[in-house]
Amino acid sequence: MKTKPHIHQTHSTNHTLEGSRLRPGKPGLKTALLGTALMAGALLTAATAPALPFPNQRVGDIFVIALENHNFTQPNPTSSPQQIFGNPAAPYLNSLITPGNSNAMQVSYATAYYNAGVGVHPSEPNYVWAEAGSDFGFHSDADPNPANGNTFYYNSPHLVSQLTANGNTLVFWHRNHTPHLAELLDAAGIPWKNYQEDIQLSLSPTNSASGTNGPVNPYNGTTQYNYAVKHNPMALFSDTALENVSPLATLFSDLNANTVGRYNWITPDQYNEAHSSLNGGFTYQGVHYTGDQSSIAAADNFLSTVIPQIMASKAYQNNGVIILWWDESEGGDSAGFTVPEIIISPLAKGNAYASSVPLNHSSDVKTMEEIFGLPMINNPIPAAETNFDGGYNNVATANDLSDLFVPGAIPTAPSLSVTQGNFVLDHHTQHLLQTVQITNNGNTPAPAPLFLVLDNLSSGAALVNSDGSTAVLAPLGSPYVRVPVGDGDADSDDVLRPHETRTVLLEFLDPSDDAISYNPRVLSVTPAP
Repeated sequence: MKTKPHIHQTHSTNHTLEGSRLRPGKPGLKTALLGTALMAGALLTAATAPALPFPNQRVGDIFVIALENHNFTQPNPTSSPQQIFGNPAAPYLNSLITPGNSNAMQVSYATAYYNAGVGVHPSEPNYVWAEAGSDFGFHSDADPNPANGNTFYYNSPHLVSQLTANGNTLVFWHRNHTPHLAELLDAAGIPWKNYQEDIQLSLSPTNSASGTNGPVNPYNGTTQYNYAVKHNPMALFSDTALENVSPLATLFSDLNANTVGRYNWITPDQYNEAHSSLNGGFTYQGVHYTGDQSSIAAADNFLSTVIPQIMASKAYQNNGVIILWWDESEGGDSAGFTVPEIIISPLAKGNAYASSVPLNHSSDVKTMEEIFGLPMINNPIPAAETNFDGGYNNVATANDLSDLFVPGAIPTAPSLSVTQGNFVLDHHTQHLLQTVQITNNGNTPAPAPLFLVLDNLSSGAALVNSDGSTAVLAPLGSPYVRVPVGDGDADSDDVLRPHETRTVLLEFLDPSDDAISYNPRVLSVTPAP
């Protein structure tokens, strides 16, 4: 932001507000004060959550259990793999989504949860997406390695290139800093944990391990083990690969000691998450299943054992949430192939409430950001992967999971207003200056950083102090400026708290002297990553 030049108020250019546009005013009159425009942009809306019966009725600790490779519903006669809904090998899962069943009392589920984007396969890109809101165009299940191109975060500078010119060697370094969920939790001081079954049998969290000579598995009774790094999202980012990760057994001691994280990711091994079939199949509730059905039965058995233990914990009973998350659709990326998504919580709408709101993995990321008050992730998404249903795969524009919860359980977006001040002429530069105030009128903080975007800026004008042009979240090509931080107070930061106001100075070049008009929009994601 440039330093504000000296302004001759009495020589201001004559523009007045007509609706949401400026028009030339009568000669000799000062500029009229511009009105207040409530924001209803792609990210920050004017909605305010309904009051909850109790002020502490917010989401508590979160437990995400990752499962694999099965649709919730799919077109007939698709049979491989078989869908979860109505599957006889998944009686526990289906009891959760059956109204009137005692297991469904604290359950809501999605009927329109779709693949994150067209072609987002195989598994690993979906786990990357669960952390970073994008797969960055990487489509492989390889263990993380810079040579494979799937280590998405470097915490230190590294040599990019060298150029010799006139006998001098110029060295170029850069940091590959990819924002992702666990990193943002760390920055905010919010504890999180990563529980991975069979990880104790691997060389490290970044090395997969499988075999038939492990200890007896407490859930399926075999000695088969299979830890897959591709199903460990934190391991795919080098800054969190070794952080807060424990074998699955640690989850239960942490539940007993009430030392789980606020955010907990749980990945069963590939046999207990419905990815792979055990040798010889699996007998469940008196029925022997083979092939794909045996993998579903083993996962259903795992969930029927683990979920009640989580629900019995103090962490869950204090408004905790269990999210059953599946990685991808199988057989197609259209509306005919829905992905299961089930939540269990005292704050769920309950009794197997079925939500038809379109959702995908970006919805989960957005919900975590809202619950924990984190900045919005805005990593670029390959254009070819845009979700078939109109682009709901971007975190900022995706629907969150709030329809699955009682009203107000998920914090709503801040309610912001924009007040545009007078246009005045600076005789030193011949530029027009305007002050714009952004006020948080809601009850929740607006996450950092904030950007004021000028959509549909009139063709005769240019924003001199623009910080860039929008490259994501259409309309594209709009100039924007970053909303400045506070005034140096001890509590000053980029966060716009309830009832706080920030002021932005805009500097325009308007050689045509035509009316200046634009539509203001406020974003809390970087407009041009």
